[in-house]
Amino acid sequence: MSFRIQPTPVARPNRCQLFGPGSRPQIFEKMAASAADVINLDLEDSVAPDDKPQARKNVIEAIGSVDWGKKTLSVRINGLDSGYWYRDVVDLLEHGSERLDLIMIPKVGCAADIYAVDALVTSVERAMGRTKPIGFEVIIESAAGISHVEEIAAASPRLQAMSLGAADFAASMGMQTTGIGGTQENYYMHREGQKYWADPWHWAQAAIVAACRTHGVLPVDGPFGDFSDDEGFYAQARRSATLGMVGKWAIHPKQVALANEVFTPSEAAVTEAREILAAMEKAKAEGQGATVYKGRLVDIASIKQAEVIVKQAEMIAAQ
Repeated sequence: MSFRIQPTPVARPNRCQLFGPGSRPQIFEKMAASAADVINLDLEDSVAPDDKPQARKNVIEAIGSVDWGKKTLSVRINGLDSGYWYRDVVDLLEHGSERLDLIMIPKVGCAADIYAVDALVTSVERAMGRTKPIGFEVIIESAAGISHVEEIAAASPRLQAMSLGAADFAASMGMQTTGIGGTQENYYMHREGQKYWADPWHWAQAAIVAACRTHGVLPVDGPFGDFSDDEGFYAQARRSATLGMVGKWAIHPKQVALANEVFTPSEAAVTEAREILAAMEKAKAEGQGATVYKGRLVDIASIKQAEVIVKQAEMIAAQ
């Protein structure tokens, strides 16, 4: 164990991030009324080039006029390889309300990308006298991004969350798929006449979780494209939760409830976690470093695992 303690991520629910295009202001009120923990108003991929200036105006107006309640409010700006992103940042911070919590930076390939946005944001904040610092979330969507994932996770104190963008990531990697997340038909093992489908996103998700946990950033799973496939969404979300991710995107309103269900600890899990903590407290009072709970060994490491579940449940309940 390193003597350097891993920093703690920001304490807020992030079970579901609901996305909506900035070019459709008629859905903003519905997004605000949803059960999603995070709302992402999009200026990037879901907005056609000709619609981007108006989408930006729509979002800026909505930040201050819509009642977003206790939700975390984020805007996905355009990529740094476009001619739109600097204007997104400047206009959001010069004309937008301080209700905005986060800027989502897409297609991040290295720490320098974060530095560039951070420098611009800092300059505008100081010029405008903004008192609430803007946080960042980023999307890993390329071979470069996953190769530099740890330096990206450490790039700025503004960084709060990191997601995997499966579609652009697959394209950057040259993967032979057109699906957005989920099981891929040709990614399987074969034995005794049977096919066994593996998870092609597992290694990238694990790399993101490790980098995020090292640097105090929330790891989040990205989109699942087939919103008619609830079981597929469930399967990917459950794998992500098991790996240590705290939530998942919703690109359709029906996916919000699915994500919340997966990333909210069940009553049984919370009860068991509390019982493990109580059993270990009793063992500690008796001078023991481990004990037996329901036929299995639990020790100090078990305390840490149980505390994660209890703290998550308490944080969600506080909302």
